[in-house]
Amino acid sequence: MQINPNSLTSEAYRSLRFNIEFTNFDHEVKTIVITSANRGEGKTTTALNLAVAYAQIGKKVVLLDADLRKPSIHIAFGGDSSRGLTSYLTSKSTMNEIIHESYVENLSIIIAGAIPPNPSELLASKQMNALLEQLKSSYDLIIIDTPPVLMLTDAKVMASKCDGVLLVVEYGKVKRKEGKKVKDELMLAKATLLGVVMNKINSQDTDDYV
Repeated sequence: MQINPNSLTSEAYRSLRFNIEFTNFDHEVKTIVITSANRGEGKTTTALNLAVAYAQIGKKVVLLDADLRKPSIHIAFGGDSSRGLTSYLTSKSTMNEIIHESYVENLSIIIAGAIPPNPSELLASKQMNALLEQLKSSYDLIIIDTPPVLMLTDAKVMASKCDGVLLVVEYGKVKRKEGKKVKDELMLAKATLLGVVMNKINSQDTDDYV
């Protein structure tokens, strides 16, 4: 979205943003969890580009790395990776201390910070609830990168706290049985599934635009 804004991929992220904005959900959507069935399906890339897509239309966005197992948002933006979400959840930092401005206008970043021994417990804590409430009062949109649903409980914990979930699926990789299990897990967490992002589709599998 930032480096090659005129590419077909960037246009796909604009389309995703449009679909979320103009779908009539039964409640306001300000906190969006991005997850996948398994690792390597492109959830973090989707979170990054969707956050930039919203920032580019003037929305005040914060991108939160809640993948406390294998965080990667800090790699994309650089900077100090020691002070982040975990330092806030363990009362070592304030909210203002963990929010970093990015090189993208209107986009702020909260990195994961140090990897803790108890990620699920931290994400389920009252401190996490408090952080989300504070962020909602300061930002138009909070986009949250989480671990895959089938591997860990973390994504389900966050999904239960947020307004909706986007499920990223690698084309041709996730089996129907796995997809149904992911949906069942999210429904069990009382999560609202906003939609499914089909990722890594080969151009040969789609018709070219003429």
